[in-house]
Amino acid sequence: MYSKLETYNSKHQVVVRQEILILDFGSQFTQLIARRVRELNVYCEIHPYNKAPELTSNISGVILSGSPCSVREVNAPDVDLSKYVDKVPVLGVCYGAQLIAHKNGGEVFPSSIREYGRAILTIKDENPLTKVLSESSQVWMSHGDTIAKLPDFLEVIASTPTVEYAAFKWKGKEVYGIQFHPEVTHSVEGKQVIKNFVVDICGCPQSWTPSSFVETTVSELKAQLGNDKVVLGLSGGVDSSVAAMLIHKAIGKNLYCVFVDNGLLRKNEFHDVLESYKHMGLNVKGVDAKSRFYEALKDESDPEKKRKAIGKVFIDVFDTESHAIEDVKWLAQGTIYPDVIESVSVKGPSATIKSHHNVGGLPDFMKLKIVEPLKTLFKDEVRNVGRTLGLDPNILNRHPFPGPGLAIRILGDITEEKVRILQEVDHIYINALKTSGLYDQVWQAGAILLPINSVGVMGDERTYEKVVALRAVTSVDGMTADWVHLPYEFLADVSNEIINKVKGVNRVVYDISSKPPATIEWE
Repeated sequence: MYSKLETYNSKHQVVVRQEILILDFGSQFTQLIARRVRELNVYCEIHPYNKAPELTSNISGVILSGSPCSVREVNAPDVDLSKYVDKVPVLGVCYGAQLIAHKNGGEVFPSSIREYGRAILTIKDENPLTKVLSESSQVWMSHGDTIAKLPDFLEVIASTPTVEYAAFKWKGKEVYGIQFHPEVTHSVEGKQVIKNFVVDICGCPQSWTPSSFVETTVSELKAQLGNDKVVLGLSGGVDSSVAAMLIHKAIGKNLYCVFVDNGLLRKNEFHDVLESYKHMGLNVKGVDAKSRFYEALKDESDPEKKRKAIGKVFIDVFDTESHAIEDVKWLAQGTIYPDVIESVSVKGPSATIKSHHNVGGLPDFMKLKIVEPLKTLFKDEVRNVGRTLGLDPNILNRHPFPGPGLAIRILGDITEEKVRILQEVDHIYINALKTSGLYDQVWQAGAILLPINSVGVMGDERTYEKVVALRAVTSVDGMTADWVHLPYEFLADVSNEIINKVKGVNRVVYDISSKPPATIEWE
C-alpha cells in the first residue's frame, strides 16, 4: 500500500508507481471510492475537479465521482474530458457517467421518480467492466437525474428495471459510465466492478502494501531530509507516533520530539505517554505549557477560534523549542488524508467542514519547512504501517484523540475546573470500556461537557449541575461513522459511577448520532 512517490523492484531500481486519479465533483461518497481502490492495494488520490493535476505517466486511469449537482445546471461542475479520453481509461460514476453522456450529445433529464436505493442490475453485454459479475446483481442508486438518451457510440452494457442506461461503454475506447454507486456496501458486487476497472482495465499492480510504504517512505525521507534536524510534536496518538518512527528510521538522532502538556489532555496522559515513549528509542522532551493555553482560551467559546488559538500557542511553543535545538530545519507533523480532505473543498474555503491545526502551513517567522510522511494515508492505513513498524500495541490501538484535545469536547469557554470535571468523567468512561472488554470494539469514544446545567436531586437536596454526553462510534477511517449500541447495563453503570464520583455532574446522556449528518466530535 502506501508509497507516495515511487516503488522499488527486487533489484532496487526505481519503478514508477501506477495510481488512479479520482476527480471529486462533491459527492458524499467520493472518499469511499478511494477506500475501495486502496483496499485493492492500489494507490489513488482525490483531487477537486477544478484543481485536477496534469496527466502524468504514473496515472493509469481516472474515475469521475458523483455529485449533488445536475449536469443541466448553468454552472454545473465540468471538466475537459479530452485531457483523459484516449490517453487513459475513464470511469464515470453517477454524475460522472451523466457528464460523459451529456458532453457527448446524450440527453440527461430529471427522473420521473427519484432513483434512490437498491436495484437489480442485469448485464446486457459482455465487457471488461462487468466480467465475472452475476447476471443479476444488487446495486445502489442515488440520483435525481437520469440518462434518457445515449449517442450512437456509447453502448448500453447493463440496465435495471427503472434505469435503461445503468452502465455504458464508449465503443472502441476504454471509457465507461455507471449510474449506480459501486463504492457503497449495498452494491453487493461493487468492489468487483472497481477491481475490473482499476486492475484489469487500467492495469494497476496490486503492490501498494504497508511494507512497501515503509521502505519507500524511509528512502524518500532520507533523500528529503539528509543530515538536517527535525522537530516533531508528539501527541501520544497513532498518527504522530507512526510519523516519528518513520522519520527516526530515516534520520535517527537528528529527530527531536516534543510532547506538550496543553492542559487539555486526558487524566494522567502527560506522564503515561512520556513513559510509553521511553521504550521506543525516541528522543522526547516533555513541556508543561498548560498556563499558556488556558490564557489563550480565556473567555473564548467559538469552536473555530478555539482551534486557531490552540494552533497558535502550539506554534509558539514549538518555535521556542526549535530555537533550543541548534540548526533545526524541519517541523514534522502527523497529518493524515482525512485532515487534508476535510480542509479542502471543491467549492472553496467557504465549504470547509472545519480547520485542522496541522493543515495549512506555518507562519513565516518560524523559518521551518514541513515534512508530513502520512498525509496520503487514511487512519486504518496508518495503523497498518504502525503494525509493520512494530509500534507498541497500547499506542497502536489507542482511540483517535483530537489535536485540540478536550477544548473541543468542552462546549463553550474553557476553565481549569471544566477541564478537571471532563478529565474525571472521561477517565471513568474509558476505563469502563477497557475493563468491560468493549474498548477494542469501539473506533473512538469520549465524553463531552455541555454548556448547560440541569436540575437533580442528591440525598434530600436539590442540585443544579453540569450535563455530560458520552460518545462512542465505529468507523474505518473517520470519514463516516455510526454510533455504537453499547449495552444498557454498561451505560447505566457508567452513568451511576460518573454522577456519584465526579463533583459537578448530575446528568449523563448518550449520543446516538451518526456521521453524516453529525460529526464525530461535537465541535
